[in-house]
Amino acid sequence: MIRRIPAATRHYSDFNWLRTYWLFSFSDYYDPDNIQFGALRVFNDDVVAPGTGFPTHPHREMEIVTIPLSGEITHADSMGNRTVIKAGEVQRMSAGTGLTHSEYNLGHEPAHFYQIWFFPDVLGAEPSYDQREFEEASWHNHLRPVASGQGIPGVVTFQTDATIYRAALDAGTTLRFDCDESRRVFIYLATGRLTVDDVMAVQGDQVRVDLQTAVILKAVEETEIVLIDSPSCKGFGYDGRTLRGVAAR
Repeated sequence: MIRRIPAATRHYSDFNWLRTYWLFSFSDYYDPDNIQFGALRVFNDDVVAPGTGFPTHPHREMEIVTIPLSGEITHADSMGNRTVIKAGEVQRMSAGTGLTHSEYNLGHEPAHFYQIWFFPDVLGAEPSYDQREFEEASWHNHLRPVASGQGIPGVVTFQTDATIYRAALDAGTTLRFDCDESRRVFIYLATGRLTVDDVMAVQGDQVRVDLQTAVILKAVEETEIVLIDSPSCKGFGYDGRTLRGVAAR
């Protein structure tokens, strides 16, 4: 099943210092039909004005990945990390049993970034941090993993059985992404137009894929995407054996 969610339906908030699209229920935006997609809980498309930011605040039991697109973010946390995150880099915090952090734009231009949260596979872990720089050419016409909990080398690590990919596609580029019926695939278009099988998506759209074994991505024009492969939530519904049923005795 492939479902396109149009850009116009994203929840938009303008706090003057922060302009943001929340793609899932977040803060004062609540939609009981849009809480999460598999283990993916939050995808925020944020722009923070220069000289402003998020003051120190807490997190628990969440894997938090930040992907800057332009500008820079200055991060500080209760683990003692003091870093600047720029375009081309990816940062991850595992909140685990609890931490606090702040994020400020101390630069001279707006900071545009995605913040993506996952439920962790295991609760009660110690808080931890990871950050890595990537060559932007590495995701040209290619799905480049940048953060993963699936043991992929050379990426930012986190503690969920999921992977975040980036891709910048020339017009006419076609890619196949193999998946599994126990997985879910989430695609967000930063720019351009793309078909996912026969479903057309444009800038700002989301495509949510479930119960597929593969999808074919074709760029209609120059297109940039983030693709997230994550497990369906464990613990809900019935497993395959139960659904086969047995005769009553």
